[in-house]
Amino acid sequence: MTTESTVTLFAKPTQPVPTEPAHTRWKIADIEALFALPFLDLMFRAQETHRAHFKAGEVQRSTLLSIKTGGCSEDCGYCSQSAHHHTGLERESLMPLDEVLNHARAAKENGSSRFCMGAAWRSPKGKDLAAVAEMVSEVKKLGLETCVTLGMLDAEQAKQLADAGLDYYNHNVDTAPGHYDKVVTTHTLQDRLDTIEKVREAGINVCSGGIVGMGEGQTGRAALIAQLANMEPPPESVPINKLVAFPGTPMANSETLDPFDFVRTIAVARITMPQSFVRLSAGREQMSDELQALCFMAGANSIFYGERLLTTDNANADNDTRLFARLGLVAI
Repeated sequence: MTTESTVTLFAKPTQPVPTEPAHTRWKIADIEALFALPFLDLMFRAQETHRAHFKAGEVQRSTLLSIKTGGCSEDCGYCSQSAHHHTGLERESLMPLDEVLNHARAAKENGSSRFCMGAAWRSPKGKDLAAVAEMVSEVKKLGLETCVTLGMLDAEQAKQLADAGLDYYNHNVDTAPGHYDKVVTTHTLQDRLDTIEKVREAGINVCSGGIVGMGEGQTGRAALIAQLANMEPPPESVPINKLVAFPGTPMANSETLDPFDFVRTIAVARITMPQSFVRLSAGREQMSDELQALCFMAGANSIFYGERLLTTDNANADNDTRLFARLGLVAI
């Protein structure tokens, strides 16, 4: 097993955030106890929980498209799109509607049921949000669920997206509250939570998860899950991302997370958020079929489908089709 880096990536502190969420349905200590279970016992409990709330063997497939790449003003230490990092990624303009719809049609033809659109912004400007709202409306006409991730929103922006028919808004909490200032300094966790609250108030489903393998340790992973599981209600969709150490970012040389620790994180997310879709997200391209199978056994029932996740590679769609056949999984 490799050890995880605990190097502080940023010196500038952010505002302090409580280590326990306000609503403590799950205490961090209780979640740490789940992580400490023997691996097979944890997997068994996760499977029991999963089958009590979902049909076994069904996995929801989503496609993620970067509709505006690069040049983001935020300094997230994991992100290849930050203007603070020298990753060689070129800044691009917002993608035209016709091109977005071509990608959406292809995603539907390839078996995706949800189409997710991501833009590298701190917060969208008015004209850009109007263009994204039109994309949402037109993609829905194709018979796909819609999701966008655009950065921080105010109440009026959230309402505008709701009026366009948006199904899900993605806004990850990223990491444990106590680890936040080691990952990003240009916004706080509370900024993220404020946007999630505005999305909820607008009647949009929440997609929110985090990234593991950023030096947070097992206690940090437990605190991340506690932050999500204690939301009222928990996110309907919970992406669990394994850090992709992108060259040129402060986390490019991070230690690799032990695969069993990643599976444990999936299992604990399933147990603590039994009615949420738990998505196997970034990092899947580097996972073996066997590791992905363990993740499905641990309760993952959603994946990103297609060969690109914003700016990083994803598992090949043909490989996914073969893996689903080998495991007897059914796409929904």
